[in-house]
Amino acid sequence: MTDSILVVEDEQDIADLISVHLRELSLNVDHSLTGEKALELAFTHNYSLILLDVMLPGISGLDVCRQIRAKKPAQAILMLTSRTSETDRVVGLELGADDYMTKPFSVRELQARVRSQLRRVHLMAKLSAPNNDELSEQTLCLGNLQIDISTHKVMLAGNVLELTSTEFDLIFYLASHPEQVFSRAQLLSAVWGYHHSGYEHTVNSHINRLRNKLEKDPTKPEIVQTVWGVGYKFNRQGVCS
Repeated sequence: MTDSILVVEDEQDIADLISVHLRELSLNVDHSLTGEKALELAFTHNYSLILLDVMLPGISGLDVCRQIRAKKPAQAILMLTSRTSETDRVVGLELGADDYMTKPFSVRELQARVRSQLRRVHLMAKLSAPNNDELSEQTLCLGNLQIDISTHKVMLAGNVLELTSTEFDLIFYLASHPEQVFSRAQLLSAVWGYHHSGYEHTVNSHINRLRNKLEKDPTKPEIVQTVWGVGYKFNRQGVCS
């Protein structure tokens, strides 16, 4: 089945250019000029990925992201921001965007980042499929933390955690390698599937979001810990009863 992508961009020339290069990847592409139309399409269609510009007339891209994430937690969202709008990038990630790209960007980077997101979407779909033989090897139980990839469910001390698809991928990867320290670059490569520099906010924001859902006190994390000057690690003792 061919993947469908929704491009939300109010500048028609840019949208046309993005659409041409996405169709080169044999993808179906829909386009919305406004946030209102984007929400309508997002809630009535099943898109593998949504490319969402921050600056839109009417409802902003940030509000669109928030509303989509509230109703479709697993929806993959790649935000498009200007190179100078650092605040928008951080806010977009905090609201639930899986990743972001800064304008202007090259065709090669655009296609690579879209492929990366689609690989993650396909992997999650494969692992979540009924009767998947890989599930027994991909279900983790560490202390009072349970990660069930067949249902995409994470439970901590009996409580279900509401995680986005990327948050799930991140905690699953960290928990699969307890006590191992990963740099932000290594996590970008392993979870997001690319090596581009300058996207540290992606990892930082997702770690912060995970801590807000995992930790008793996110300011003093016991499960996903920072190793200063190196990166992050999953602390097995933090999930012991």
